Amino acid sequence: MTCMHSEGDVADDPAFLRKLVANTSEGILTIDTDSVIVFANPAVERILGYEPEELMGSSKMRIIPERLRSAHETGLAQYVETAEKHIEWSGFELPALHRDGHEVPVSVSLREHEYEGERLFTGIITDISERKERERRLREQKRELEQFADVLSHDLRNPLSVARAQLAIGRERGDEEFFDTVEESLERIDEIIEDMLARARHEGDGLDVESVSLRAVFRAAWEGVVTHDASLVLPDEEWRVAADRRRLRQLAENLVRNAVEHAGQGVTVRVGVLDDGFYVTDDGPGYPADVLNGARDDGRYGLSIVESVAKEHGWDASFSNDDGARVEFTGVRVARE
Repeated sequence: MTCMHSEGDVADDPAFLRKLVANTSEGILTIDTDSVIVFANPAVERILGYEPEELMGSSKMRIIPERLRSAHETGLAQYVETAEKHIEWSGFELPALHRDGHEVPVSVSLREHEYEGERLFTGIITDISERKERERRLREQKRELEQFADVLSHDLRNPLSVARAQLAIGRERGDEEFFDTVEESLERIDEIIEDMLARARHEGDGLDVESVSLRAVFRAAWEGVVTHDASLVLPDEEWRVAADRRRLRQLAENLVRNAVEHAGQGVTVRVGVLDDGFYVTDDGPGYPADVLNGARDDGRYGLSIVESVAKEHGWDASFSNDDGARVEFTGVRVARE
């Protein structure tokens, strides 16, 4: 078989180069020193929705989100004047504005060149939407794993501590009543594990919402935590909330345990009712400043679990210090029995 082109012929063939540029899967956009688009290849339409003819002769600001336009203008003007780059030109990421108004994450590799005495800048544009979506899913999976670890470190520790304490007392006194408490704690551990496994498999995404006694849930949570000399003060009247009983108990156990661990063994925990929700307070030193400023997922307090339960129910959770730590849950359906 005879080769029709000698080495270098293809690279020097204008028709071949035009066909190559027209059929590449990457977007190619060329601008001048005034940010005017002087060339766009067909792939730009697939990425940004514009036909090349629509873009050529217009400003590149057309495809830049409004909040970023000033920075783009300043950056190019400074480079043209000083030749100093303020960003890395190889594969930098930024959002581009699609023709229909939504933003597209893209990666851009930029090069400067000269054509007929004019300074030009050509960018190779790659749509990285799929990669960004994969990264988002990975972050979400990481967050779920961290929450799973929080549950293991906080929620399981509560009934385990109770079981150990009651087992020690039961052995010392030979009283079967204490072994009953151990059995209840082990059942609670099994319940938590089953719930978390179902959530990890996405088998239990929906909440089983019912009318739940606020006092009953917090009493059960109190009994499932080693509370030492702490005290629990509940509303005088019976109030019921629309909630998933198991998830609400998980929330209550974390808040009770937080109070005992961080406010002292003699702490008093109060549960009260608001017009559209309920609150939990203690008379300890309150939350550290970083917790109030949003650092609630570092494992110290298990508050990421509390926030997650609230979010699942559509409640708003707010954390503050008011003569101790205070958490308010609003957007809750509450009713007096």
